[in-house]
Amino acid sequence: MATFPQTQYFRHTRLRTDRRSILDEWIEQVISHPETEVIQSDGRIRRWARISAFENRALRVILLDDGNTGHNAFFDRDYEEKQT
Repeated sequence: MATFPQTQYFRHTRLRTDRRSILDEWIEQVISHPETEVIQSDGRIRRWARISAFENRALRVILLDDGNTGHNAFFDRDYEEKQT
């Protein structure tokens, strides 16, 4: 069971067949240890991290502006790590 607050939209989209395979522990990993973070103009926070257990694909998690509440989570085909 997830240990982070979630929006109704988050819970609804997790029921989609293409998102059922996303584990809560992976979402928590992205929230706690993002590789990349971007704050949107509306204050929501996008975080990405690669999930080694899922072909090293990049999982994007969208949080509300509180930095804690999950709003969306999906594997992002267009993710490219920022060069530092």
